[in-house]
Amino acid sequence: MKFFRSIRWRLQLWHGLLLAVVLACFGFTAWRLQLGNQMRRADEALQQRVSILTAIRRASSPAREGPPDRSGPPPFPKLSANDASLFEEREGKFYYYKVWSPEGSEVGRSSSAPANVPKPERETGPIAPRLRGTLREFYSFTPRGECFLVGVDIRDELGELRRFAWLLAGVGGLVMLFAWAGGWWITTRAIRPITDISNAAEKISTGDLTQRIQTADASSELGQLANVLNSTFARLEAAFNQQARFTADAAHELRTPVTVMLTHAQNGLASECECEEHREAFEASQRAAQRMRRLTESLLTLARLDSGGAAALHSLCDLDCITQDAVDLLRPLAKQKGISLTTELAPAECFGIAEQLGQAVSNLVGNAISYNQSGGSVRVKLATEAHAAVLSVIDTGQGISAEDLPHVFERFYRADRARSNQTTHSGLGLAIVKSIVEAHRGTIEVASGLGKGSTFTIRIPSNPSSAAKPTVQA
Repeated sequence: MKFFRSIRWRLQLWHGLLLAVVLACFGFTAWRLQLGNQMRRADEALQQRVSILTAIRRASSPAREGPPDRSGPPPFPKLSANDASLFEEREGKFYYYKVWSPEGSEVGRSSSAPANVPKPERETGPIAPRLRGTLREFYSFTPRGECFLVGVDIRDELGELRRFAWLLAGVGGLVMLFAWAGGWWITTRAIRPITDISNAAEKISTGDLTQRIQTADASSELGQLANVLNSTFARLEAAFNQQARFTADAAHELRTPVTVMLTHAQNGLASECECEEHREAFEASQRAAQRMRRLTESLLTLARLDSGGAAALHSLCDLDCITQDAVDLLRPLAKQKGISLTTELAPAECFGIAEQLGQAVSNLVGNAISYNQSGGSVRVKLATEAHAAVLSVIDTGQGISAEDLPHVFERFYRADRARSNQTTHSGLGLAIVKSIVEAHRGTIEVASGLGKGSTFTIRIPSNPSSAAKPTVQA
């Protein structure tokens, strides 16, 4: 379950388990102490009465003279009024006694004694207590073998022990409840810096390199970790900004000479060239200048996407209309190459920038046409699922090998076997698609194989709240 993977829940469970063990040990110890006190008080009263019965038998033994009475054991002498009062009702309790001869026959008992009191076994010791149900009994054997037993019903004491046990359970439950509440508050405060680190890292992963971790206690272990990560994020932001600035500056600097070269090449072609060799040179220069211009525009696009400055311009867009417009623009190219271009577009809305989404669709469909075979087909599908618009571009082209598949979204990467015959592409088309999808907090996947064609699938969230972490899967 998900909460078992949470550090907060793990800390709470361990804290609760440890506290439960401590409370259980404390409660059991307190209950045992209370039981010992109750039994000790009862045993003291019983032992006092056994001692009195033993003394009475001892006092009556010297008066017996002459030959022993062979008719049976001598009866237990009658108790005095003072001694008999010990076996009358006291505070709602009746004490009883029973006396056995060495031969095991009963020689004396109180009127309150139960009828089925068994004689104790001497193997258990000459003097000891025992508990039978709710009856607490104390017995003693004389050297001659006589047994004196005194007992009392301790039903009230056992009831008091049960109430004490319920009281301990109730107090323990309240302690657990307050401890869990306090533990939740403590763990929440303890892992708050971790949550801040996670949130900041997630925002940075989407391209917002300005995020920093705010911490109140910079001297703690997590505070020191936050400072180290903030320093790392700052260096990372500086490196990205420097890279984006260099790319943008280089692209801007290349624009002017490329434009000049293209202009001179076009002027040369427009004029009457003296020979065919000069015309071929001007045409080669024009093709090179046009390719450099496309490369420059791609670099500028990537620089703008890397900067993330357009995130605030996102709005609700009709992706079906954007896709249809992009496909219509590419139909002449597909017709020229003899490729069938079909669409299956369902109404779908997404949250983003229409111009960038159109460029992503154009790049995917354009690649599917360029790397296809004559007589092949390109199918563009659009559907909705789970708060997202899903666009798939399926072609019957050359396909991409398994070793090249993980690298197709890398900048300037060219698969040798899949693209070796293409010279008009800069290797930035899929990289631009990936950057656009990431800027829209979407995902992009590709499934392909040599000679089996390729399927590119992008998912764009229909609203910002349902946006997923940007991922690229191959």
